[in-house]
Amino acid sequence: MAAECPSRDVLRRLTGRWGMLVLVVLADGPHRFSALRKRIGGVSERMLAQTLQGLEGDGMVKRHDFHTVPPHVEYALTPLGVEAAERVHALLGWIEGALPRIAENWADA
Repeated sequence: MAAECPSRDVLRRLTGRWGMLVLVVLADGPHRFSALRKRIGGVSERMLAQTLQGLEGDGMVKRHDFHTVPPHVEYALTPLGVEAAERVHALLGWIEGALPRIAENWADA
């Protein structure tokens, strides 16, 4: 709970709007950048690149450059990323299932 704890940065990257969605999509297998962007509606190229870099820096995502022309790069989950994706998927599943009950409170807000 300490303000200076490095876990806060990891938490921010994992639970941020795009981080969770990237983990869930990559749980289906490796994806190219453009395929990720198509699967995750509304994410800008810049935000997706930043999200991938952050998750790669934390050891959740592995970037594989095939060194071809034109460039071919794929992103995949590492074993650590698979563990995180399983937990994120459970939370997203709960959110989707509870959404009608959650939405009932929006009218009151």
